[in-house]
Amino acid sequence: MHSISSRPLYRLLPFLLVALLSCSKDSGSGGSTPTPTPTPPTPVATTFTNPLLSSGPDPWVVQKDGFYYFMATTGNNLTIRKTAKMSELGTAPSTIAWNPALTGVAQRDLWAPELYFFDGKWYIYYSADPLCCDGHRVHVLENSSADPTQGTWVNKGRIANPSLDLWAIDGTVLELNGKRYLVWSGHETTPNPTQILYISEMSNPWTLTGPRVELSRPTYAWEQNGSPAVNEGPEILQHNGKTFIIYSASHCSTDDYALGQLTLTGTDPLAAGAWTKSTTPVFVKNPANKAYGPGHNGFFKSKDGSQDWIIYHANTNPNEGCGNPRNPRMQQFSWNADGSPNFGTPVAIGTPITRPAGE
Repeated sequence: MHSISSRPLYRLLPFLLVALLSCSKDSGSGGSTPTPTPTPPTPVATTFTNPLLSSGPDPWVVQKDGFYYFMATTGNNLTIRKTAKMSELGTAPSTIAWNPALTGVAQRDLWAPELYFFDGKWYIYYSADPLCCDGHRVHVLENSSADPTQGTWVNKGRIANPSLDLWAIDGTVLELNGKRYLVWSGHETTPNPTQILYISEMSNPWTLTGPRVELSRPTYAWEQNGSPAVNEGPEILQHNGKTFIIYSASHCSTDDYALGQLTLTGTDPLAAGAWTKSTTPVFVKNPANKAYGPGHNGFFKSKDGSQDWIIYHANTNPNEGCGNPRNPRMQQFSWNADGSPNFGTPVAIGTPITRPAGE
């Protein structure tokens, strides 16, 4: 018996022809489909630019369960934006949490909302003019939903010392040694428009107990630009056992609105002399970078928890004052050798900034 390889060439031609026809048939429409060329993945942006939104005075950020919740002054309601990435705040969906005109509560000029999660419930602290009582007061809302953009917000009323229910704005909460304290900006007496920072202990998230203690009043020249002289927008910053209050100084109508710093150098935040004020501002305008009147800030951690970020508002142009042109911006900050924060200088708008770590 002969193998195919030992046969003469002419006897192999039928086999070759069959093989060629088979190849032609397999490559046609009845055969297997050629593998398509894979589409390259869309590259993920590694940077963002300021401002984050075209408008957003008095920005505030809180983190919970992998999400950031952002609030800012809108004037007529309280709106929450929810996002997994702060660098994508501009595309985050927004929810109106509170509209006093729809609930029978007579209020106007809603300012500086701040969102917190205490004891299994959400709380919003905000300033509003209740159309009585010589102007603004700090008010509290409560929501038992796990997600603050859902559920029902219940009005808990104003938070104030009954014997000193005076003009007050910009309430923020300090948690220290198992206690909570409200820090705000208010008037010393009804006729005096100078804004002073005060602190009072809280017995629950909507009630003050004990005395009102003065923390800071505008005494330095850099705190007295515009009229009236102002200390406002206090925000708590804690790091490595140190507690700071970063506040806004001078009137928001001026381009010299800036950040000052109080450091808790004592042990009792209600004790006289327990806080030390920085003699110079810690964050100021940068006209070259189109940052006028930077202030009323908040703080948050990067997605992976390794970085500290400041969010603040600023005007893009000079003389834009206290209105809607104030836009939110954010940038990473570092720490000085003495443990105090180093905010640097406002980053120029439109400049690519590396996204917070983990995004």
